[in-house]
Amino acid sequence: MTAREPTVSVLLEPGWEQGSLVDDVRRGLGSQPRTLPPTWLYDDVGSRLFDEITTLPEYYPTEAERAILRDHAGDIAAAVDATTLVELGSGTSDKTRLLLDALTAHGRLERFVPVDVSEGTLREAAARLAQAYPGLEVSALVGDFTLHLGHLPEGGRRMVAFLGGTIGNFYLEERGAFLGALADQLSPGDWFLLGTDLVKSADRLIAAYDDPGGVTERFVTNALAVLNRELGADFDLDAFSYVPFWDSRMQRMDLRLRADAPQRVRIPGAGLEVDLAMGEEIRVEISTKFLPSQVDAELAAVGFQVAHRWSDPAGDYAVTLARLG
Repeated sequence: MTAREPTVSVLLEPGWEQGSLVDDVRRGLGSQPRTLPPTWLYDDVGSRLFDEITTLPEYYPTEAERAILRDHAGDIAAAVDATTLVELGSGTSDKTRLLLDALTAHGRLERFVPVDVSEGTLREAAARLAQAYPGLEVSALVGDFTLHLGHLPEGGRRMVAFLGGTIGNFYLEERGAFLGALADQLSPGDWFLLGTDLVKSADRLIAAYDDPGGVTERFVTNALAVLNRELGADFDLDAFSYVPFWDSRMQRMDLRLRADAPQRVRIPGAGLEVDLAMGEEIRVEISTKFLPSQVDAELAAVGFQVAHRWSDPAGDYAVTLARLG
C-alpha cells in the first residue's frame, strides 16, 4: 500500500516563541515568588538532557509508562471505538507506536493527529509515521495544546492521549482549566487516555529527580542558559544551587534554583532587572504525583467517567482511560 502524504498545519504565529518567552519571564521573574514555566527547559540542549534522564535507573516514569502501553495497548484498543487518535505533546511519538499498532490491528483507526510546538520534530515524526502506517491519515498540528484545543479535528469517534505524566506539570487550577477546556472540545462518547505518576515514598521520588550524576541538575539549570542566549540575560549558572524537594501537602516534586549569593540579573530582551537575595529561589518545574482517587475526582469534575486503569507491575505509574459522559 502506498503511504499517504502527511499534512502539517502550523497554528503558531511567526515569532510566537520569543514573545511567549518574554511574557513568561516578565510575569514569572518580575513578581514573587519567582517562577519560570518548564516550557523553556526543552531547547535542543534540554531535550537531549531529558532524553538522558529517561534512561537513568533512578528515573522510573518513562519506562513504567512504556511497560503499561506494551502490556495493555491491545486492551486499550479493544475497549475503545475510536477512529481518530489525537496525541497532545507528541514529540517523536515513540511510545505512541504501541497504541498505533494495537489500534490499527483492530481495524477502526483512520486518522492520527499528533500535536506539538516543535515544528521540525513534528514534521520528521509525521513523515516516519506515514511510511510506517500507509493506510493511516496523519494530520499533524504545530501548536500549543494549552491554547489550541479548539483546533482539534472533528468527526468520527476520537481518543485524546495525554501521556508522559505531563499533566503533573500543571498547578491544580491549571489542571482543572485544561481538563475543562478539553472536555468542552470533545463530544459525548469520546475517549481520554491519561498518564499519571503515582504517589510513593519521598526518598524514592527525590532520588528520581536528584540523580548522582547531576543530569537533572544540568537540565533544570539549562533554563537560565536559555534566558542568557535568547534574551541576553547575564545569569551566572555557577551562582545557583539545584534544590529538589517533595511537597507532601501538595503531593508534588518541586524543582528550584537557589541563589548562592545576592545578585542583580539583567535581562535586556525582556526589559527587566531582577535583584535576588541570597537564598532566594526560582521555581522551574513541579511534578505532581497522584492517587487514583484524585485522578478520578478531577476527571469526574469536568464530565469524564473512568472506564479502565492500568498500572505497571511495581505500581509506580498509571494509565487511565476515561469517556466523556
